[in-house]
Amino acid sequence: MTTGRIAVVGASAAGLAAAEALRRFGWSGALTLVGDEPHLPYDRPPLSKQLLGGQWEADRLGLRTTEQLDALDLDLRLGTRATALDTATRTVTLEGGEQLACDGVIVATGVAARTLPGATGLEGVHTLRTLEDALALRARLNGPGGRVVVVGNGVLGCETAAVARELGHEVTLVGREPVPMARMVGDEVGELLAAEHRARGVRLLTGTVDGFESTTEGTAQSTAEGAEGTDATPPGTRAVTAVRLTDGTRLPADTVLVAIGSVPGVGWLDGAAGLDTADGLGCDAYCAAAPGVYAAGDVARWHHPVYGRPLRVEHRTNATEQGMAAARNLLAELAAEAEADGAERRPFAPVPYFWSDQYGLKLQAYGLLAGADRVRVTVLDAETRRTVALYGRDGQATGVLAIGLPPRQVRALRAAIATPAPWDEARATVLATTAG
Repeated sequence: MTTGRIAVVGASAAGLAAAEALRRFGWSGALTLVGDEPHLPYDRPPLSKQLLGGQWEADRLGLRTTEQLDALDLDLRLGTRATALDTATRTVTLEGGEQLACDGVIVATGVAARTLPGATGLEGVHTLRTLEDALALRARLNGPGGRVVVVGNGVLGCETAAVARELGHEVTLVGREPVPMARMVGDEVGELLAAEHRARGVRLLTGTVDGFESTTEGTAQSTAEGAEGTDATPPGTRAVTAVRLTDGTRLPADTVLVAIGSVPGVGWLDGAAGLDTADGLGCDAYCAAAPGVYAAGDVARWHHPVYGRPLRVEHRTNATEQGMAAARNLLAELAAEAEADGAERRPFAPVPYFWSDQYGLKLQAYGLLAGADRVRVTVLDAETRRTVALYGRDGQATGVLAIGLPPRQVRALRAAIATPAPWDEARATVLATTAG
């Protein structure tokens, strides 16, 4: 294929993987990569780990060198937002009004961090999604030991709490759920993580934020949820002093991280005919959202053919794999439209994988953990918290998690749930893999 244009909207891991795959699979026409951040594509997982902790600098985050990107012959539009998509003509509109007529479009716009009312413009209150977010939070944590409140006890909140504690700060981790990461890993594994955080000196609380207290030029202020005018105050004029919970608890704070989840980046698709944007961009099993329009990464909600239901996976490995799958299937569709030779489209059926680093613990998981009706947790070594857990639903094993296991054993565990297997069969595989 040598004519026309494909636009990849989103220049992070999924978008870059899609662009590379398009070239690798034979697209030699124009290839536009649009990214709303000014940076070359960079890796996000280290933002809450190595970068935040100071082990890495920003120049280590790049996914490719300038020379490698040049070799792709990209029409690279960084610091540019896409504002609309006409699905009938496959036309992408960029801010400023430029329109790109495309043969195909891959949407890889990721997610944005959720925040809380009263947080915008309040000095010391942060979210963590972009490089700028991470550098701003790191600047706060690089100072002398202070009072850090992390709102949200999911993966990001737990990782950040661990880094802040290791940097010598007094840390309080607040979540709606009583157990950290419970929605993802279940209560038993969550309790193991809770014990590790407590042992390291982190204070764990269950609660919901009601608002923030702050100072402005030495005068105490209070910003409650829904208070008029709080988000319009110019940044830097107020500094957080405390987080207030709905039960009346007051948590003094110098720095606050709001880690309460994300919002899929589909706002620019409002009004695009035929698209399902109820939770990310809805796609079929081939990652197609509409004819000639595909999606990949955190923004994509696609029908997983093995699990038989829609999934939206916000994990780094999935971003790369889905970017490649979307590229392959888009090119197959374009070849069919042109009545040219091409590969057939393939359903995207990965085994989901995620990892998390907290203190010296490395968590790795395959498959689906959330929504399990049966969980079997085996603590192999209580002192080091070396653990394996099997997750299942309706008599089938659906996921497995390991803490502190060597890579060889972790890879072997994947085989137990690569396809849904009877619980007892998968349980026997897990036991055999971790024996000794």
